[in-house]
Amino acid sequence: MSFKTVVFYGSYRSDRQGIKAARFMIDQLNQRNHEVIFADAKEYDFGILDRMYKEYGKGQAPAKMEELAEHIRTADGFVVVAGEYNHSIQPGLSNLMAHYLEEYFFRPAGIVSYSVSSFGGVRAAIQLRAFLSEMGMPTISSIFAISKIGESLSEAGASREAALTKRVGQFLDELEWYEEALLRQRKEKGNPF
Repeated sequence: MSFKTVVFYGSYRSDRQGIKAARFMIDQLNQRNHEVIFADAKEYDFGILDRMYKEYGKGQAPAKMEELAEHIRTADGFVVVAGEYNHSIQPGLSNLMAHYLEEYFFRPAGIVSYSVSSFGGVRAAIQLRAFLSEMGMPTISSIFAISKIGESLSEAGASREAALTKRVGQFLDELEWYEEALLRQRKEKGNPF
């Protein structure tokens, strides 16, 4: 079965280490035949949230916002790549994602966290779990944490640790299970509201 998966990434920093994690996840999803859409906050750059997508009249939203809305609406699931900023998620990530709401409903999300330390950004992942749940995305139970990102992945996103490649397989198996299950429910029964 083939899935459409949107990968969200939110760092605006000039020396973005987390882009390696995003590239790694995109490559892993491509190897599993996902249609991957990369939603990079720096590239979409909607500015600080003033008006959500749903607050625009039909056909009135900026073109890039409309484009991403369509990708989110037609996605089977999401991978959210988050670095840890002050024990929380990046402001760019929360700002990008908060432009949407109903478009996410009843599609699963997998959390990928990273940091330069050995904790792998798990404190951000815990914050992100509550954020995504509030936006209508059930999160899978596994968190894919990448410690010491500067050493663990190459600039191109290639793994320098065999354990990462093994762990990512289990993480994506779980995500795909949820993508398939929730897709079937949406097709057979629609949304509960």
